Amino acid sequence: MRRRDFLASTAAALGAFALPERLVADPYAPLVGLARAPRPVRVRGRVTGAGRPLANVKVSDGLQIVRTGADGRYVLVTDAANPFVFVSTPAGWQPARTPMGIARFFAPITGAAEQEASFDLAPRPGDARHTVLVLADPQTQYRAETELLHAETVPDVVRTVQGLGDRAVVGVACGDIMFDDLSLYPEWERAVQRMGVPFHQVIGNHDLDFAARTNEGASATFRSRFGPTHYAFDLGAVHYVVLDNVFWHGAGYLGYIDQRQLEWLAADLATVERGATVVVLLHIPPLSTWDMRATGAKSPASGNSTMNRQALYRLLEPYRAYLVSGHQHELEHVREGGATHVVSGAVCGAWWSGPICYDGTPNGYLVLDGDDAAVRWRYQATGLPAEHQLRVYGRGADPSAADEVVANVWAWDPTWTVRWFEDGAPRGLASRRVGRDPLSVQLHAGPALPVRRPWVEPAPTGHLFYVRPSPQAREVVIEATDGAGRTYRERVGV
Repeated sequence: MRRRDFLASTAAALGAFALPERLVADPYAPLVGLARAPRPVRVRGRVTGAGRPLANVKVSDGLQIVRTGADGRYVLVTDAANPFVFVSTPAGWQPARTPMGIARFFAPITGAAEQEASFDLAPRPGDARHTVLVLADPQTQYRAETELLHAETVPDVVRTVQGLGDRAVVGVACGDIMFDDLSLYPEWERAVQRMGVPFHQVIGNHDLDFAARTNEGASATFRSRFGPTHYAFDLGAVHYVVLDNVFWHGAGYLGYIDQRQLEWLAADLATVERGATVVVLLHIPPLSTWDMRATGAKSPASGNSTMNRQALYRLLEPYRAYLVSGHQHELEHVREGGATHVVSGAVCGAWWSGPICYDGTPNGYLVLDGDDAAVRWRYQATGLPAEHQLRVYGRGADPSAADEVVANVWAWDPTWTVRWFEDGAPRGLASRRVGRDPLSVQLHAGPALPVRRPWVEPAPTGHLFYVRPSPQAREVVIEATDGAGRTYRERVGV
């Protein structure tokens, strides 16, 4: 079974516009999360930093935003249907953490007519130089996979953090933390505790309660552990926004940002200076080109990209915007709507079936550095040196290019330059074209492979580079230089 067929057969990837059968079967059954008469709740509280009042801090119920006064106090009149009140942590400060390391920047709205919710933030000095570790798609389905997470990913993250020196470090789980079995969430929390840095969570399509009949109901378990599904925080001069673009309609999902979030985002961005750097973290890519590459489709499928992404682009137009996502289990860079998109490779690779994603990208995660308002990133392959940024195959490894050497430069984007050398002599630029990574073909092609996930198939990818050495060549070196000027080399005998 091919991946496309497999996804089509799961509850999380049913046709986005199919009529939910459960709703049709019993239209009078009570539904969780339907609109009800507003029940006002007045929330009062105070935001302090190390016990002292913090002024001008944003507090929200997920729709409206208020600010604290000089005494750190705020009043927010909300509705009992709203699940949380939360603080957008300002630069230089960080929220409290649960004993397991989950960022605790929120408080539940109890439904009482009058409620108190206060937040005491801890100093986070020097976060103008910060790093965000973006772990997309841990996606553990069984205990054996959570053990792989603990044995492989956690130690690698710990090494990465140790190598960052005095930089402020924050983690983000970029969706699909689980693979449908939400009872395994405590294993993720145990991993966060071991990694030792505060973690924020993004909801993914495999993090849902599939029995729910509404989008709101589908996030109930996630919210009970991690809080709001959309919120914001600042690190240095960079404004980070988390969105929920997995819209569950009762019989499947599509990539879509609902009106409530768009209204909140408009209010949130109105507090951010125009021209500032804004990084949006969400699970489903605003735009993935997988469908066009893999199936020849003219447009992306509704479950692989965000259908109303133009509304997001319009809100982000005044800013230097970056959109970071996961979901696709491949690494891709896209430019659309005035924003730079980074679709991260997966922590679990091809669903814990081996060492790589199905485009040949190693299992791993993004290391996103913010220095003042500048943002740059690299991809960290699990268990491998930071310098491991490409894989080179000898002549003929790709049967469709029998006399060529092929290199997979998985983090490539148009700011990169890929050159090649034959027996030490420079030969110019390598030629980029769509193809299938030879290692992915070896590990994933055919109905019996991979053994653990036989529905995985090699994905055509746009970050392969081809060169044609002369017949007498003995060695080829591929040299890739990224947009930040970092150079990586790999050699292969031919």
